[in-house]
Formats: sequence, structure tokens, C-alpha cells
Amino acid sequence: MIDAERANTMRVVISPIQPEDEAAFLEAVARSHELLSGWVNPPCDPERFARHIARYSADHNVSYLARTGEGELVGCININNIVRGAFQSRALGYYAFSPYDGRGLMKQAMALVITQAFHHHRLHRLEANIQPANVASVALVKSLGFRLEGHSPRYLNIAGQWRDHDRYAITAEEWS
Repeated sequence: MIDAERANTMRVVISPIQPEDEAAFLEAVARSHELLSGWVNPPCDPERFARHIARYSADHNVSYLARTGEGELVGCININNIVRGAFQSRALGYYAFSPYDGRGLMKQAMALVITQAFHHHRLHRLEANIQPANVASVALVKSLGFRLEGHSPRYLNIAGQWRDHDRYAITAEEWS
């Protein structure tokens, strides 16, 4: 476990997910089962991890891992289904890993990914679709400047249930 004082001084780095991240990723998902259950359904076995790697190796999807300076996995942030042309937009999906949740580290990581999305990937807009009861996730995107744009009933099927989501967004001009 990390103490609160150390967590306040920690910095994170991001990097695209790689096949060699499999063991650490699956261990992080396993130790975070209670935290993630009902909110997201991350890859939890080698077969699903391999599908994740294949999906996020395509030009229209990017998956970043956030790590502490010591290399411990903090979380995963995905840019899903990038649409080019006049739209230049996409949706973020993300989740923290225990014991790094609630310590401000995902905010650092999200800021790095948002900057990458707007500068390196040349997107104009990012969306985050969040279940309304996910108070921590809503607070995270609001703290980064995302605004509420709408409500989508039965938006995503998570753990066998169609779940409502609220849509938050930010544009490159707002991020600058």
C-alpha cells in the first residue's frame, strides 16, 4: 500500500500498451476486480488481452497505460474509434487500478492523454461517457474541464446489463 504523502508527490508517465505488458496488466486487473466491477469490463485473461492489443494496434484506437515512476500500473486510458475528416473526434474510456485509485494519479495521466489526443493525434474533440452513479469518474472529467452534454439511456452493455451514461466533452480550444 502507498501512503497518502507519497501519493501526493508521485508523478505518472503514459505509454502505448504493448504485448509485453500482459502479465502486469492482468495482475492489475485481478487485484482491482472489486474497484472495476460494474463500471468496466477490462481484459482479464490472455485471450482477451491479445484481442485488446490487436484492437488498439489499429489506426483508429489507442490504448495508454499510466505508470508510476517505479513502473507500477496506475490505470488504462483508451481513445476509442477515432473518426477523422470533419469530425476529428473520439471517446475516452479509462479505469484506475488498485491501490492507485482516488490519489490524483489518474488525473495526471488523463491530462497527458488529452494533450496527446489534441496535439499528437490531432483530434478536435473528446467525449467521456460515464454512468451517472460513478461519482469518482464524473469528478475526474469535470476537474479536467469536461462539460456535461447529455444523457444516453441504455448506452453500453456492461456485465450483461444495458447501462445509462452521461456524455461529457471537451474540445481542443477548451483544453488549450
